[in-house]
Amino acid sequence: MEIFTNITLIIDETGFEDREGLKRIVTSYNHKTSGSCYRVRGSFDVLGQLVKKLSTLNAATHPTPVNSFVMDYIYKRCAEKLGKIHGQSVVIDFRAANSDPQDTGQVTFRARNKSYSPDRVHLDFVRQRFITFYQRTASDLHQKDLHLAPQQCEDLQRRFPLLLFNRGPSNTTKICGPFAHVHKLEEYVSQNFKSSASGPAKNVPASSQSFKSNAPSLKHSKPPEDESCPICMELIPPEKKKALQCKHSFCKDCLQKAFVYKPVCPICGEVYGTLEGTQPDGGTMDIKRTADSLPGYENHKTIVINYHIPNGIQKEEHPNPGQPFHGVSRTAYLPDSSEGRKVLELLSKAFKQRLIFTIGRSSTTGRNNMVTWNDIHHKTSMYGGPTCYGYPDHDYLNRVQEELKAKGIK
Repeated sequence: MEIFTNITLIIDETGFEDREGLKRIVTSYNHKTSGSCYRVRGSFDVLGQLVKKLSTLNAATHPTPVNSFVMDYIYKRCAEKLGKIHGQSVVIDFRAANSDPQDTGQVTFRARNKSYSPDRVHLDFVRQRFITFYQRTASDLHQKDLHLAPQQCEDLQRRFPLLLFNRGPSNTTKICGPFAHVHKLEEYVSQNFKSSASGPAKNVPASSQSFKSNAPSLKHSKPPEDESCPICMELIPPEKKKALQCKHSFCKDCLQKAFVYKPVCPICGEVYGTLEGTQPDGGTMDIKRTADSLPGYENHKTIVINYHIPNGIQKEEHPNPGQPFHGVSRTAYLPDSSEGRKVLELLSKAFKQRLIFTIGRSSTTGRNNMVTWNDIHHKTSMYGGPTCYGYPDHDYLNRVQEELKAKGIK
């Protein structure tokens, strides 16, 4: 006996490349059209068969707007990570609007070949992972113009492999990469071009001194107790040495400057102190429990988390100060097990430190000035597995604890 006998399934044709094929399949069912959507009515079994047929069509995703400058860095320095995101079955296509590297372009997601056609859910899962990675990368990118001779530029490229060096006119080199690495390069250039010590690194004349003659000699033997600062690359005087709990050591002054930007170890990312996020004020995190169990946790009840961030006006810490932002309400699920309760405690701590949400571009609608997740993944569905942001997912509780740990929540 079926419990659900009259269900309505809404299908948006904009999510499919083969719209004629979609129409042929849907017209054999009890349906109505409304704009770009089909409303199909039927039993659970009937609609289940329809979903299986629809999975054979080529799915498409809406183009995602991106910055050409950021994509250039991702392709050249993050190719391996990008490959892990799209896997063997999906291709991520990038198309720039024009030749201006600072302009925007579009990213689309499609099947790698016609013999395998991933369904819309899988493509959307890849898209969500890409957007999370893109936003994390873009938020940390920093750009700097320096005057460098060609040989200096080549040596710096070898020394700082995560940075991009694009030569321009008059020996001007545009350098792009993570903030901490650009900062290390600036300190290194400042220390090794003594004539520029009184001014910004970007004002160093290209021919003022020989880069090699000022660089630390590789043949220089130093006692084992001597140690170079990873930020300025100079030997650390014993009285100015600062060793962190993670065993990495720096000059006190260098570390103090780095901690002004972010209180984390510049080498391994270990958090020192308390990270404060940019989650808008006035939000709530309500917790309740239900007798229902999650797949994979059949012997436990379920913890239901209801987040709510109201609409408001952006502050100086947000992308567009003074402009309004759209709030959000989200529901997430955890198993009411010992490990689930541990994660709940960590999420509560992260919420108080304003780390759960931020303001940016919505990964689902593409709209700006929206409250979005802040790289701490939540299970927003009880069922469907990882591709539907639900359970079962046996490794999720471990993964989310690692994400929280990266933000100093442990």
